Amino acid sequence: KAAVDRSGPVAMGLSAINTYMGLDGKVSQNPRKPDRYTEYVTNDQCGLARQDLVFDVGRHVDSSVKLFDKWGLPLWKDENGNFVKSGEWQVMISGESYKIIVAEAAKAALAELGDKGQLLERVYITHLLKDEKEENRVCGAVGFSVREDKFYVFKANAVVALMGGAVHVFRPRSQGEGFGRSWMPPWLGGSTYALVLQAGGELTQMDVTFVPPRFKDSYGPVGTFFLLFKTPATNAYDEPYVGVYDELKQWAPYADAKPTPTPLRNYEMILAIKEGKDPFWMHTERVAERIKQEVTDPKAQKKELKKYESEAWEDFLDMTIAGATNWAAHNVDPMEKPMELALGDPVFIGSHAASCGAWVCGAEDLMPKEYADAFPEQYNLMTTVKGLFTAGCGVGACAHKFSSGSHVQGRIAAKSAVKYVRDHKDFTPTVSDETINKLKEEVLRPVKLFEENKDYTTSPDVNPKYISPHNFLFRVQKIMGEYVGGWETTLGTSDKMLETDSQQHSQ
Repeated sequence: KAAVDRSGPVAMGLSAINTYMGLDGKVSQNPRKPDRYTEYVTNDQCGLARQDLVFDVGRHVDSSVKLFDKWGLPLWKDENGNFVKSGEWQVMISGESYKIIVAEAAKAALAELGDKGQLLERVYITHLLKDEKEENRVCGAVGFSVREDKFYVFKANAVVALMGGAVHVFRPRSQGEGFGRSWMPPWLGGSTYALVLQAGGELTQMDVTFVPPRFKDSYGPVGTFFLLFKTPATNAYDEPYVGVYDELKQWAPYADAKPTPTPLRNYEMILAIKEGKDPFWMHTERVAERIKQEVTDPKAQKKELKKYESEAWEDFLDMTIAGATNWAAHNVDPMEKPMELALGDPVFIGSHAASCGAWVCGAEDLMPKEYADAFPEQYNLMTTVKGLFTAGCGVGACAHKFSSGSHVQGRIAAKSAVKYVRDHKDFTPTVSDETINKLKEEVLRPVKLFEENKDYTTSPDVNPKYISPHNFLFRVQKIMGEYVGGWETTLGTSDKMLETDSQQHSQ
């Protein structure tokens, strides 16, 4: 629905590739095997992981990183030409143009098809088409142009739904002139989950939201500071807040895993908030102090401090420019004072440290039989609907894919879809004109309703005949925030709150 050069969560860039094994000989330190990656993801998600899907990402992801390097993405390299790892799985990049570089490669691949290849941008897909002869089978999609007066009908043998996760279901912390600023891009409207569900596909872990701890207000990344710079973080009383609460023992053995699982680390921040021990601080200034203690030669010390300062600012300029402008606007030098951390607003995501999404078929050599029985036909990354594939944030129970893992899943899904098309080469989509016309009427109905009733009130924003998109959004966010565990209730809810929400707002 946007332009491929700057669409999706990678639109603003990234400062690291967060999933990389290093088994291709490109690193000299910390190479990891897919089974260790599977163990790590399973522990981090407290057991909520499809290990067949996770392992499949682990055994293929290095090939995507190799492609990024080939296409010109600037990966940090040491004096021997090896990639620089900042943690167990992370590779540092200068990634402001990450999406543009990958988009250029995609366009080059499409160009090889000549007249048979076509890229349509600015098209909002609203519905998937179900075949009218074959049960539980997708056969295309419909949508409209966001720039022109055009309604599109796509008929297809296979469909791949890659529309990211969902943000703004919960109210963002950024309000007023900053409304809409969130950690995830605001244009991710949950289309992947909605369209798969409406087509009859099974979803999983949709009760699991992800609440990222980030630099306050700008939602800047924390991974580079924790992993590369080894930056300490504390509560308001200069105390550690991770691994200090006995309440976590009830989640053993996952609570004993190293590193502490993401949901438990985040929960400890909530416990600290309830004790009145916020705000939290990322002590960026202590990294500078540590460098001064460790490097005593004045010339070498100055060089190391300059390197730290440069890399700290680049981390933000590569992926969260608002973070750099926020520091500058407040005249803040991260080498002199700590930066405030805060939990963001809950989001639905399938590729970060949480994994809601579709229940999909796994690889033939990895998927357990009890999973295989759920799929009418078995093709890797196909949903429970025939001919409908997904990847990245669309795949549930497979966390910690990040950009590289999502990319490799996209490649796997595309190849599976091609195989599916070849295996079903005699298939002809069957959709009646009546169905198409009904969908077109449904898509255009809000515009018609608005035009017919906008003059009924002095302000078109408040009208008893319809609800505007913005007001609908505000109502959803108010309900979710107050009843379903938004930041307004310190990310907490209860069975009675959920029951009340269901009774009062189900209509």
